[in-house]
Amino acid sequence: MRLVALSGATMIGLLLAQNVNAAVIYAGQERAAAVCSQCHGIKTPSADAPFPPLAGRDVAYLKMALEQYRDKTRKNDIMNAIAGSLTDNDISNVAAYYAGLKP
Repeated sequence: MRLVALSGATMIGLLLAQNVNAAVIYAGQERAAAVCSQCHGIKTPSADAPFPPLAGRDVAYLKMALEQYRDKTRKNDIMNAIAGSLTDNDISNVAAYYAGLKP
């Protein structure tokens, strides 16, 4: 095993990156619980719902789909209305949260 010495600035940068990532995941979890989970569930779709599960999906795909729904280049009345209220940060946070879940 090889040990690598890291500077204080590098260590601080790594810790900040972890905190930022944790904040993104937490914000995504809050938004998903408030908005997305009613139809898509968290790990599996809600009972009797024809909506796809989002857990474990690719983060880039989730971001692209939400942006397309928000911008109405992808058509679905329900998703266009819901995604229309999402900011770029909301989309990134929700995508990061769902992508990090195991299906």
